[in-house]
Amino acid sequence: MSTKRTIGQEASVEQSNKYEFAAVDERPELRPTVEMEIQAKVDLNHPDTGVSGLTLAAEERMRAREWEIAKTRKRWDARQESDREARTRRKVSEQSRERNVEFEKRAASVDARLEPGREDPREGLSREELAAVNQQAMRIHRMVKHSVSRAMLSKQIAERVSNGAELVSAAVAVIEAQWTRPGGIVPIAKVEDVDRGEVTVEGQVKQLWEPSHPAIQSVGLLEDESGRIRFTVWKKSKQAMVREGERVRFRAAAKNWYEGRCSIALTRWSNIEFPERGEWWK
Repeated sequence: MSTKRTIGQEASVEQSNKYEFAAVDERPELRPTVEMEIQAKVDLNHPDTGVSGLTLAAEERMRAREWEIAKTRKRWDARQESDREARTRRKVSEQSRERNVEFEKRAASVDARLEPGREDPREGLSREELAAVNQQAMRIHRMVKHSVSRAMLSKQIAERVSNGAELVSAAVAVIEAQWTRPGGIVPIAKVEDVDRGEVTVEGQVKQLWEPSHPAIQSVGLLEDESGRIRFTVWKKSKQAMVREGERVRFRAAAKNWYEGRCSIALTRWSNIEFPERGEWWK
Protein backbone atom coordinates (compact mmCIF):
# COMPACT_ATOMS: atom_id res chain seq x y z
CA MET A 1 0.00 0.00 0.00
CA SER A 2 2.76 2.37 0.82
CA THR A 3 4.35 1.70 -2.57
CA LYS A 4 1.22 2.67 -4.48
CA ARG A 5 0.86 5.86 -2.50
CA THR A 6 4.44 6.84 -3.24
CA ILE A 7 4.05 6.35 -7.01
CA GLY A 8 0.86 8.39 -7.07
CA GLN A 9 2.58 11.22 -5.24
CA GLU A 10 5.48 11.19 -7.72
CA ALA A 11 3.07 11.30 -10.66
CA SER A 12 1.23 14.26 -9.19
CA VAL A 13 4.54 16.09 -8.73
CA GLU A 14 5.51 15.49 -12.40
CA GLN A 15 2.14 16.78 -13.61
CA SER A 16 2.45 19.90 -11.48
CA ASN A 17 5.91 20.57 -12.91
CA LYS A 18 4.56 20.10 -16.45
CA TYR A 19 1.86 22.72 -16.00
CA GLU A 20 4.27 25.00 -14.20
CA PHE A 21 6.54 25.31 -17.31
CA ALA A 22 3.65 26.01 -19.73
CA ALA A 23 3.60 29.79 -19.39
CA VAL A 24 0.50 31.65 -20.59
CA ASP A 25 0.74 35.17 -22.06
CA GLU A 26 -2.08 37.01 -20.37
CA ARG A 27 -1.31 40.38 -21.96
CA PRO A 28 -4.25 41.74 -23.97
CA GLU A 29 -3.94 42.07 -27.78
CA LEU A 30 -4.24 45.70 -28.78
CA ARG A 31 -6.30 46.37 -31.89
CA PRO A 32 -7.58 49.69 -33.19
CA THR A 33 -11.31 50.17 -33.11
CA VAL A 34 -13.33 51.07 -36.16
CA GLU A 35 -13.65 54.65 -34.91
CA MET A 36 -9.88 54.91 -34.49
CA GLU A 37 -9.25 53.64 -38.07
CA ILE A 38 -11.76 56.08 -39.52
CA GLN A 39 -10.22 58.96 -37.58
CA ALA A 40 -6.71 57.96 -38.74
CA LYS A 41 -7.82 58.04 -42.40
CA VAL A 42 -9.45 61.41 -41.90
CA ASP A 43 -6.36 62.83 -40.23
CA LEU A 44 -4.10 61.43 -42.98
CA ASN A 45 -6.13 62.78 -45.90
CA HIS A 46 -7.08 66.12 -44.36
CA PRO A 47 -5.46 69.00 -46.30
CA ASP A 48 -4.33 70.69 -43.09
CA THR A 49 -2.62 67.60 -41.72
CA GLY A 50 0.67 67.98 -43.61
CA VAL A 51 3.47 65.44 -43.26
CA SER A 52 3.86 65.57 -39.50
CA GLY A 53 3.86 62.17 -37.89
CA LEU A 54 4.52 60.27 -41.13
CA THR A 55 7.45 58.00 -41.84
CA LEU A 56 9.90 58.97 -44.58
CA ALA A 57 8.46 56.37 -46.96
CA ALA A 58 4.88 57.51 -46.34
CA GLU A 59 5.95 61.12 -46.81
CA GLU A 60 7.60 60.32 -50.16
CA ARG A 61 4.49 58.46 -51.35
CA MET A 62 2.28 61.41 -50.39
CA ARG A 63 4.57 63.90 -52.18
CA ALA A 64 4.59 61.73 -55.30
CA ARG A 65 0.81 61.43 -55.25
CA GLU A 66 0.41 65.19 -54.89
CA TRP A 67 2.79 65.76 -57.81
CA GLU A 68 0.89 63.25 -59.98
CA ILE A 69 -2.47 64.87 -59.20
CA ALA A 70 -1.13 68.35 -59.92
CA LYS A 71 0.41 67.23 -63.23
CA THR A 72 -2.81 65.52 -64.31
CA ARG A 73 -4.88 68.60 -63.51
CA LYS A 74 -2.55 70.79 -65.56
CA ARG A 75 -2.88 68.58 -68.63
CA TRP A 76 -4.44 70.40 -71.52
CA ASP A 77 -6.69 67.51 -72.53
CA ALA A 78 -7.97 65.84 -69.36
CA ARG A 79 -11.49 64.97 -70.45
CA GLN A 80 -12.80 61.43 -70.20
CA GLU A 81 -13.17 61.00 -73.96
CA SER A 82 -9.66 62.27 -74.63
CA ASP A 83 -7.81 60.99 -77.73
CA ARG A 84 -4.44 61.97 -76.27
CA GLU A 85 -2.99 58.44 -76.61
CA ALA A 86 -4.02 58.15 -80.26
CA ARG A 87 -2.51 61.55 -81.07
CA THR A 88 0.70 60.54 -79.29
CA ARG A 89 0.97 57.38 -81.39
CA ARG A 90 0.49 59.37 -84.60
CA LYS A 91 3.14 61.88 -83.55
CA VAL A 92 5.64 59.16 -82.70
CA SER A 93 5.02 57.43 -86.05
CA GLU A 94 5.62 60.70 -87.92
CA GLN A 95 8.86 61.31 -86.06
CA SER A 96 9.98 57.73 -86.79
CA ARG A 97 9.37 58.20 -90.52
CA GLU A 98 11.27 61.48 -90.46
CA ARG A 99 14.24 59.81 -88.77
CA ASN A 100 14.21 57.01 -91.35
CA VAL A 101 14.23 59.52 -94.20
CA GLU A 102 17.09 61.42 -92.57
CA PHE A 103 19.06 58.20 -92.16
CA GLU A 104 18.49 57.26 -95.81
CA LYS A 105 19.75 60.68 -96.87
CA ARG A 106 22.94 60.24 -94.85
CA ALA A 107 23.38 56.74 -96.29
CA ALA A 108 22.90 58.12 -99.81
CA SER A 109 25.79 60.52 -99.24
CA VAL A 110 28.03 57.44 -98.99
CA ASP A 111 26.28 55.21 -101.55
CA ALA A 112 24.17 56.94 -104.20
CA ARG A 113 22.20 53.75 -104.78
CA LEU A 114 20.56 54.19 -101.36
CA GLU A 115 19.08 57.59 -102.17
CA PRO A 116 15.38 57.79 -101.18
CA GLY A 117 13.02 57.80 -104.14
CA ARG A 118 15.70 56.50 -106.49
CA GLU A 119 14.30 54.41 -109.31
CA ASP A 120 14.70 50.67 -108.83
CA PRO A 121 17.16 49.42 -111.48
CA ARG A 122 15.20 46.16 -111.77
CA GLU A 123 12.28 47.98 -113.34
CA GLY A 124 14.28 48.58 -116.53
CA LEU A 125 15.11 44.90 -117.03
CA SER A 126 13.16 42.49 -119.16
CA ARG A 127 11.43 39.50 -117.64
CA GLU A 128 14.20 37.12 -118.71
CA GLU A 129 16.94 39.43 -117.41
CA LEU A 130 15.14 39.90 -114.09
CA ALA A 131 14.77 36.13 -113.69
CA ALA A 132 18.51 35.65 -114.31
CA VAL A 133 19.37 38.44 -111.86
CA ASN A 134 17.16 36.92 -109.16
CA GLN A 135 18.73 33.52 -109.74
CA GLN A 136 22.21 34.96 -109.27
CA ALA A 137 21.07 36.80 -106.13
CA MET A 138 19.71 33.54 -104.67
CA ARG A 139 22.99 31.76 -105.43
CA ILE A 140 25.04 34.51 -103.80
CA HIS A 141 22.78 34.51 -100.75
CA ARG A 142 23.40 30.78 -100.28
CA MET A 143 27.12 31.08 -100.93
CA VAL A 144 27.96 34.14 -98.82
CA LYS A 145 27.12 33.65 -95.18
CA HIS A 146 25.50 36.51 -93.28
CA SER A 147 25.03 38.54 -96.44
CA VAL A 148 22.30 41.11 -97.01
CA SER A 149 18.83 40.10 -98.14
CA ARG A 150 18.22 38.52 -101.53
CA ALA A 151 16.21 41.57 -102.60
CA MET A 152 19.19 43.85 -101.89
CA LEU A 153 21.55 41.49 -103.71
CA SER A 154 19.21 41.44 -106.70
CA LYS A 155 19.08 45.21 -106.69
CA GLN A 156 22.88 45.49 -106.58
CA ILE A 157 23.31 43.08 -109.49
CA ALA A 158 20.63 44.88 -111.53
CA GLU A 159 22.38 48.20 -110.86
CA ARG A 160 25.59 46.92 -112.42
CA VAL A 161 23.78 45.23 -115.30
CA SER A 162 21.89 48.45 -116.09
CA ASN A 163 25.25 50.27 -116.22
CA GLY A 164 26.46 47.94 -118.98
CA ALA A 165 28.17 45.13 -117.08
CA GLU A 166 27.69 41.48 -118.00
CA LEU A 167 25.56 39.41 -115.66
CA VAL A 168 28.43 37.14 -114.61
CA SER A 169 30.77 40.10 -114.01
CA ALA A 170 28.09 41.89 -112.01
CA ALA A 171 27.50 38.81 -109.87
CA VAL A 172 31.24 38.41 -109.22
CA ALA A 173 31.52 42.07 -108.24
CA VAL A 174 28.62 41.72 -105.79
CA ILE A 175 30.20 38.60 -104.28
CA GLU A 176 33.49 40.44 -103.78
CA ALA A 177 31.64 43.36 -102.19
CA GLN A 178 29.82 41.04 -99.78
CA TRP A 179 33.02 39.23 -98.82
CA THR A 180 34.91 42.42 -98.13
CA ARG A 181 32.17 44.38 -96.37
CA PRO A 182 32.68 45.01 -92.62
CA GLY A 183 31.21 42.22 -90.53
CA GLY A 184 30.87 39.79 -93.43
CA ILE A 185 32.45 36.35 -93.24
CA VAL A 186 35.44 36.31 -95.57
CA PRO A 187 36.64 33.08 -97.22
CA ILE A 188 40.08 32.20 -95.94
CA ALA A 189 41.55 32.36 -99.45
CA LYS A 190 40.37 35.98 -99.74
CA VAL A 191 41.66 37.23 -96.36
CA GLU A 192 44.87 38.73 -97.69
CA ASP A 193 42.92 40.58 -100.42
CA VAL A 194 40.66 42.36 -97.93
CA ASP A 195 41.65 46.00 -97.56
CA ARG A 196 41.08 46.05 -93.79
CA GLY A 197 43.14 45.28 -90.72
CA GLU A 198 40.42 43.06 -89.21
CA VAL A 199 38.38 40.26 -90.77
CA THR A 200 35.74 37.72 -89.77
CA VAL A 201 36.38 34.12 -90.80
CA GLU A 202 34.71 30.80 -90.12
CA GLY A 203 36.02 27.27 -90.48
CA GLN A 204 37.19 24.11 -88.78
CA VAL A 205 40.17 23.92 -86.44
CA LYS A 206 42.28 21.52 -88.46
CA GLN A 207 45.37 21.34 -86.23
CA LEU A 208 46.67 22.76 -82.95
CA TRP A 209 50.33 23.13 -82.00
CA GLU A 210 52.15 23.58 -78.74
CA PRO A 211 52.52 27.34 -78.09
CA SER A 212 56.08 28.54 -78.46
CA HIS A 213 55.66 31.44 -76.02
CA PRO A 214 53.99 31.73 -72.59
CA ALA A 215 51.90 34.66 -73.83
CA ILE A 216 50.20 32.49 -76.48
CA GLN A 217 47.07 30.58 -75.51
CA SER A 218 46.45 28.65 -78.74
CA VAL A 219 48.04 28.40 -82.17
CA GLY A 220 46.95 26.28 -85.11
CA LEU A 221 45.37 26.06 -88.56
CA LEU A 222 41.85 27.09 -89.51
CA GLU A 223 40.38 25.56 -92.67
CA ASP A 224 37.30 26.20 -94.81
CA GLU A 225 36.24 25.26 -98.34
CA SER A 226 38.63 27.80 -99.88
CA GLY A 227 41.86 27.21 -97.98
CA ARG A 228 43.77 27.29 -94.68
CA ILE A 229 45.19 30.04 -92.50
CA ARG A 230 47.34 30.13 -89.38
CA PHE A 231 45.73 31.65 -86.28
CA THR A 232 47.09 32.73 -82.92
CA VAL A 233 45.07 33.36 -79.76
CA TRP A 234 46.85 35.53 -77.18
CA LYS A 235 46.29 34.90 -73.48
CA LYS A 236 45.62 38.58 -72.81
CA SER A 237 42.64 38.41 -75.16
CA LYS A 238 40.86 36.15 -72.60
CA GLN A 239 39.18 34.07 -75.30
CA ALA A 240 37.58 30.64 -74.95
CA MET A 241 39.65 27.55 -75.64
CA VAL A 242 39.27 25.85 -79.02
CA ARG A 243 39.66 22.17 -79.85
CA GLU A 244 40.77 20.28 -82.93
CA GLY A 245 37.92 19.38 -85.25
CA GLU A 246 35.68 22.09 -83.82
CA ARG A 247 33.92 24.63 -86.05
CA VAL A 248 34.58 28.20 -84.94
CA ARG A 249 33.93 31.74 -86.11
CA PHE A 250 36.59 34.39 -85.43
CA ARG A 251 35.20 37.93 -85.41
CA ALA A 252 37.41 41.01 -85.70
CA ALA A 253 40.58 38.94 -86.05
CA ALA A 254 43.67 41.04 -86.74
CA LYS A 255 45.58 40.33 -89.95
CA ASN A 256 49.29 39.54 -89.62
CA TRP A 257 52.03 38.18 -91.85
CA TYR A 258 53.98 35.09 -90.79
CA GLU A 259 56.90 33.85 -92.90
CA GLY A 260 55.60 35.73 -95.92
CA ARG A 261 52.06 34.39 -95.58
CA CYS A 262 48.96 36.04 -94.19
CA SER A 263 47.81 34.92 -90.75
CA ILE A 264 45.31 36.13 -88.16
CA ALA A 265 45.54 36.79 -84.43
CA LEU A 266 42.79 37.17 -81.85
CA THR A 267 43.16 40.14 -79.52
CA ARG A 268 41.04 41.55 -76.72
CA TRP A 269 38.84 43.23 -79.35
CA SER A 270 38.19 39.91 -81.10
CA ASN A 271 35.53 37.33 -80.34
CA ILE A 272 35.22 33.56 -80.79
CA GLU A 273 31.85 32.01 -81.62
CA PHE A 274 31.02 28.31 -81.76
CA PRO A 275 28.14 27.82 -84.25
CA GLU A 276 27.72 24.11 -83.49
CA ARG A 277 27.90 24.33 -79.71
CA GLY A 278 24.49 24.02 -78.12
CA GLU A 279 22.96 22.38 -81.23
CA TRP A 280 22.19 19.23 -79.27
CA TRP A 281 19.71 18.03 -81.89
CA LYS A 282 22.62 17.40 -84.26
